Amino acid sequence: MRSAELAPLPGLAPGVRSRSVPGVNGLDMHVLEAGHEAPDRPLVLLLHGFPELAFSWRHVLPALAAAGWHAVAPDLRGYGRTTGWDARYDGDWTSFRMLAQARDLLGLVHALGHRRVAAVVGHDFGAPLAGWCALVRPDVFPALVMMSAPFTGVPPLPLGPVSAARAPAEALDDALAALPRPRIHYQHYYARRDAEAELLGAPQGLHAFLRAYYHVKSADWPDNHPAPLPGAGAEAFARLPTYYVMDRGLDMPATVAVHAPDAAALARAQRWLPDEALAVYAAEYARSGFQGGLNWYRCALSPRVLAEQQLFAGRRIEVPTLFVAGAADWGIHQKPGELARLQGGALPQLRGCHLLPGAGHWVQQEQPEAVNALLLDFLGGLG
Repeated sequence: MRSAELAPLPGLAPGVRSRSVPGVNGLDMHVLEAGHEAPDRPLVLLLHGFPELAFSWRHVLPALAAAGWHAVAPDLRGYGRTTGWDARYDGDWTSFRMLAQARDLLGLVHALGHRRVAAVVGHDFGAPLAGWCALVRPDVFPALVMMSAPFTGVPPLPLGPVSAARAPAEALDDALAALPRPRIHYQHYYARRDAEAELLGAPQGLHAFLRAYYHVKSADWPDNHPAPLPGAGAEAFARLPTYYVMDRGLDMPATVAVHAPDAAALARAQRWLPDEALAVYAAEYARSGFQGGLNWYRCALSPRVLAEQQLFAGRRIEVPTLFVAGAADWGIHQKPGELARLQGGALPQLRGCHLLPGAGHWVQQEQPEAVNALLLDFLGGLG
């Protein structure tokens, strides 16, 4: 079914429109946008993560438009109503690597009639994608906001052989499997052939699975008390919640089912993720599947993809940068030391690092007013 034939997305604020932008690096890219009525407005590009959509920016788009920006949130390659990508596990999965997706976004900027953005903003897996955009094309992406996933750039010199590029991830996976309570990192789980079928076939149903998944990574889950890991070994990683370092042998639906929200937590969640909004995610993933998003994780673990990224070894993100996350988000610690490097000089133009109370991983949905205030202050100071 083509995106033009799909039912309108519910819950969008007045002035936010949905449309498809054709011919973007082989994609017909679905976008939500606001502030499009007035010509010559500066562009702010909003990049979602997993398992999210352009819809995840529904509270941010109208605020940016009201302040004078042309705000655009695409369904990225592999997601939602964007078409033209390969949905097969054995298909062109390397087209989901960061550099290829940066090319998608370069094409989108031009297709929208712009030659550069005012800022690129990324959440979750969209944060490193935004970071790569700013690193490789700072002329087009001259300012950066990352949310919930620190990214400090490419690996340092010296370069290693392609055969060694994946060694740390493989060694960690082996060490987690050897623990007395065997574990598996969620990215390795998501890279498995059967991961999509397990997500789509969740025994509790797709809506209930997504409800539990969003719940355990939010500030509503009472066991989210993040802290830096004491090291980078398997025992340290095993301190992460099971939605990050899973019990080996359990799939993700089973992992989050035991922490599904009770009636009180479900009532609290209606404030930031009401059932009608969650139904959008469930319907879109039921239609398009998860494999596109899962292929991002496969690329993140691929030695050939990592070797390609080594071309940029030694380069830094030099553009003005803002980092925002929820204070209850374990995601900021899942790569040991990266948050400290972010704050300690790895980003020479870092203009703020904010951990927002009352928010977990889904910061722009859980605390949209606070996020919007930080975004507008950052954008207003770019000059």
